Amino acid sequence: MDLITKLHHRMSGQRSSLPALWWVNDHGTEVRWSFEELGFHSRKLANVLRQVCSLERGDRVFLILPRVPEWWLVNVACMRTGTVLIPGTSQLTARDMRHRLITSGAKCVITDETLAPLLDTVASDCPSISTKLLLSHKPMDGWGNLTELMGRVSDDHVCVDTSSEEPMTIFFTSGTTGSPKMTQHSHCSFGLGLTVNGRYWLDLTEQDVFWNTSDTGWAKSAWSSVFAPWIQGACVFVHHMPRFDTNTVLKTLSHYPITTFCTAPTAYRMLVQDDLSKYKFQALEHCLCAGEPINPEVMCKWKELTGLDIYEGYGQTETVLIAGTFKGMKIKPGSFGKASPGYDVQVVDENGSVVPQGQEGDLGIRVKPERPFSLFTEYTGEPVRTAECFRGDFYLTGDRGMMDDEGYLWFIGRSDDVILSAGYRIGPFEVENALIEHPAVAESAVVSSPDPVRGEVVKAFVVLTADFKSRAHKELIKELQTHVKSITAPYKYPRKIEFVDQLPKTVSGKIRRVELRKKEWGQQTS
Repeated sequence: MDLITKLHHRMSGQRSSLPALWWVNDHGTEVRWSFEELGFHSRKLANVLRQVCSLERGDRVFLILPRVPEWWLVNVACMRTGTVLIPGTSQLTARDMRHRLITSGAKCVITDETLAPLLDTVASDCPSISTKLLLSHKPMDGWGNLTELMGRVSDDHVCVDTSSEEPMTIFFTSGTTGSPKMTQHSHCSFGLGLTVNGRYWLDLTEQDVFWNTSDTGWAKSAWSSVFAPWIQGACVFVHHMPRFDTNTVLKTLSHYPITTFCTAPTAYRMLVQDDLSKYKFQALEHCLCAGEPINPEVMCKWKELTGLDIYEGYGQTETVLIAGTFKGMKIKPGSFGKASPGYDVQVVDENGSVVPQGQEGDLGIRVKPERPFSLFTEYTGEPVRTAECFRGDFYLTGDRGMMDDEGYLWFIGRSDDVILSAGYRIGPFEVENALIEHPAVAESAVVSSPDPVRGEVVKAFVVLTADFKSRAHKELIKELQTHVKSITAPYKYPRKIEFVDQLPKTVSGKIRRVELRKKEWGQQTS
């Protein structure tokens, strides 16, 4: 039973007193839609797509909206009509949009008045576009008004009967190398596969209010703002924050009955630097993180300040939750837990053979003799890049890791991030973990840097906390190097340290170590 079928059942009779969608903003405005109301509005939007835009099953819809209720309606309406949703973040440039529109061949574009002018600058280069829909109170030439059009159509709509392997959504990966790839998921891979996330990792029920802070252009928004919670019948909570603000987040957790909270490790690093004693989270019971590894120091600090553990999850745009620390499991700080139900996760060598526990290798998911249904279908139109993800019986995540004797998995670094220095293999994450424990370090990124003797050495790019910005840099570098030597193996310490105001990141907030590494090695960044 896929999500749209489950929603049919829920829309026919609300079983919880909580809404399906609970949306708030900084001005005190709230929108609360029951599953029945969600059904009513999404049927009207489905009719707009089908009757007004003349979209057929399989046509692609490019959606760029911030955290507004209509973003959720478009998600459901596309499932109803069998059209393929392509979400994008509001941070995309005109060049990004042009690439996505030309590559995808999207026929319909949906956005708001902020981004419409930017889209208009590239629309003439994208002949596939036949319809442009605008979420706005003001008319704009060449754009159909979404709200006005929904008011003209019926709420009577019959869902397209899609097959399990039919394409449902495409995410352009924000990867660290190469141009963004179109990662295609089916009605099965997300519609059924994300049950694992909702039931086992997020541990949601119909009585939970779940807040996931992800940007609407990131695959994590599909994971935790649509499929996982609604499959479980939980309430999706949304705060329309233009940008992440610790004060707003902490006030929201205190004011609303949010039981489950998921955000990125970077956000937790910011939150623990605030004065949490001013806030009391009366309903909060379960905290989670994903998107990048979280520092054990941050986990311990959050536990100390709130009394709550952080449960880490590991996954990709290409997958559902690959592994995680699930409720009831022992938490091992630094480990992202054990393999998820439905996935056989192993650590393999260059030949695709499973390595012994405790030995480093490539993290992989077994795909033979049976391929997991929750894995992505393909990189659309790129069979070579799709094939490169597989080795022997395994799909490779592109990450290096190891498994301990209890089956817990440990992240070492991206396959192309591992540093080879004087014969030693050094994962950047362990060095970054050591650095973050020093009060001077707000954030860091560790990459390889050329060295005439060792071939390459560890270099750390460090963002300083406010209290240390005025310190003498030469003195502070020595202090940080000594600190790292005291935390981890001495050969892993950063022989070079550069202080920076900020680190380069992808639109989804992940640190682009590749950009820093190319800078060090004198390569041109893309």
